[in-house]
Parts: sequence; C-alpha cells; structure tokens
Amino acid sequence: MKRIHFICLFLCLTTTFGARPAPGQTQSVLYNFTGGSDGSWPTSGLVSDHAGNLYGATYGGGLGYGVVFELSPNGNGGWNEIVLYSFTGGTDGANPSSSLIFDKAGNAYGEVSYGGAFGHGAVFELSPAGAGWTEKVLHSFAGGADGVFPSSGLVFDAAGNLYGETYNGWGVATIFEMTPSGDEWTEQVIYNVITSGAGLTMDAAGNIFSANYTTVFELSPNGQGGWTPTVIHTFAGYPKDGNYASSAPVLDQAGNLYGTTADGGRWYGGAIYKLSPAKNGRWKEKILYSVRGGKGISALQGIVLDAAGNIYGNSFWGGRHAWGTVFELAAPVGKGSYKERILWNFTGTDGLNPLGSVMLDDAGDLYGVTGKGGSTYGDDYGFGVVFKVTP
Repeated sequence: MKRIHFICLFLCLTTTFGARPAPGQTQSVLYNFTGGSDGSWPTSGLVSDHAGNLYGATYGGGLGYGVVFELSPNGNGGWNEIVLYSFTGGTDGANPSSSLIFDKAGNAYGEVSYGGAFGHGAVFELSPAGAGWTEKVLHSFAGGADGVFPSSGLVFDAAGNLYGETYNGWGVATIFEMTPSGDEWTEQVIYNVITSGAGLTMDAAGNIFSANYTTVFELSPNGQGGWTPTVIHTFAGYPKDGNYASSAPVLDQAGNLYGTTADGGRWYGGAIYKLSPAKNGRWKEKILYSVRGGKGISALQGIVLDAAGNIYGNSFWGGRHAWGTVFELAAPVGKGSYKERILWNFTGTDGLNPLGSVMLDDAGDLYGVTGKGGSTYGDDYGFGVVFKVTP
C-alpha cells in the first residue's frame, strides 16, 4: 500500500461481514482529528518516548499540508494533542507520509512526499527549541537520479547515518543514505530498484533488508564504502507464495524476516511470510498465513512481533463492517499453524481504514491510526483517529 496514494483507496470500499472480536478485548479512541489546525488523515504508525507520549503525522490539516503531532496522557484518562509543526507546502515540505524516528538527543526525523526545494519531497528534522520545535530540511529530492516521493520511513545505523527509500510507481526508485557532518547532511543513492515502497529494516551488523513487487533483497556493506545487493527470495505468487510486498520486513531475535504481501497467497488476497537463514547464504521461505478476505483480514499493512512470536497487525479492509481490523496471529505450539484472531472490527465512528503498523507496548497494548473515521465519520468519512486496542 502506497501511503502517498491512500486517499484514493477510501473511494473504493466494499461491504463484507465477518468475525467478531473475542470477549474481553477493548478499543478506545485516544484522539479524533477534526480536519483543522490539529491535522487530518494520519497515514502511518506511531512512535513513543519513555514518558509514554505518542508521536505521528497527518497527511493533511494544519495549514493544509499536514502536521507532526504529539499526544500526551492528561492524567484524567484522556489524551491531549500538541501540533509540533504544520507544513506550509513550500520548501519546508508538504504531506508527511511516514512514521517518525528519534535520535538519542530527542530530535525527530521524517519524510514528506511533496514539497521541498523541487516539489518532489524531502527528508526533515524537528528539534526541540524552548517551548516549541524547529524544522530543518536535510535533503530535497530533485526528481532525477536521487529519486522522488520518499514515503516509507527512515532507519538509523550505529554511526548515526539515516537510510530511506523513494517511491516511483513501476519505475526505478532509490534507496538512499543520509550522512551527517556537523550541522549539514549529505545524501547519496546506494541502490536503484523497481520498488513497491515497502520500507527498510536494518540488522545489528548494518545489513539492510527490503522488498519490492517481486523480491525480498539484502544490501550488505562491502567494506569499501559501497553496498552489495543480494536477492534472498523471489515471490512466486498464487497459490503457494505471496506477491507485491506491502510492508518492510521485520526481524526477530533469531534473524528471521517476516513481511506482508498485497497479492498472492492461497486466495489471491496476500500473505504473511517468514524467511529463515539456511545453508550457503540461502534463505528458506514459509507462508504463515494466506489472506482470505471478507470476514477477517483484508489488505494487509505492516506487522509487529511480540517476544512469544505472536504477530499483530492492521488490515485496511475487511472485518465485520468492512472498515478494517486489528488482528493477532497466535504463534503455533509445536508443528501447528498460526491462528487468526480479530482483536477489533472498526465501525466508522471509532475509525476506519487503519494504516501503517500497530505499535506494541510493554503491557501488550496496541496503538495505531486510521486514515478516516472517528467523530467526524459523517463528514466525507471523517478525518481519522489515534486508537488503542487491549487484547
């Protein structure tokens, strides 16, 4: 799912009915966006700080080009929103479309799909400054060899370099590196790929993993300042494999990779896959779940894992009301299979069409956003919410 095109998808919904959440599960709306200065249409997952505050971005609202926001518990069971920055649509950027990432000093980094010096998007930094925050554009994409429309989120390496991915439809896009030098940053392209904009993951050794329409691949530092690409899996599609990666791969502690696809699987609805390192540098794939659609999961977003190996995620569509779900795939015992459990069916007034990955806290609660719905549900399907689900 391309975050920069998510608005079009809201016009293409169908109605299906299905699984109810199991007893005991609860969902609460932490914040309803109004479409005004507070933002509208959150498009990606949340991050938190040590104090339990939540941070994210909206595609619209503010001055019309999106905002970066913070939600803080108010001590009375509710949450207060603070807009950290409203984009103007000019050289500072427009329409943030990826999750934020923080450095150890508390600065936030993200991407805008449009705006910047050339109108093709930018990487930005937000830094605390007194009672507010200041924004600085670290790189504006020129639309040529460096790519267009960054939208998949950033990752840090141990040295403080940033890595990200641009999106170019079916064309050749880029994976880029941002290197700091004093107060300035230098961007360089490290790989060109026909991409699905799935996003990046980095392991402790500094290897980068990503996926595109047809493959999962690894970029490894070659020790000379360059990178060695290796395709570790080629999707075969229906009926025994997925196709068209829809999220960045996720690593577990054993070095296995997990991810989602938008197509393929047993019923053409997409799949959740696992790739495990094997002998001679090879990787072995196993399909953990094929999306049937309708009553349960449909249109997979990103996933997260808990310590027990259970998988949690959002589906953009599906569920009892067709407005999407939060789900769990319970890890098998022995040689069993993963079991689907719908944790929440969105109704519209509590949100519709969840986007990005859910965030899992230490207590096992899940946090996320929906692109529409909420208290403004009747206003052209609404402006979205931040939600919490307790399994």
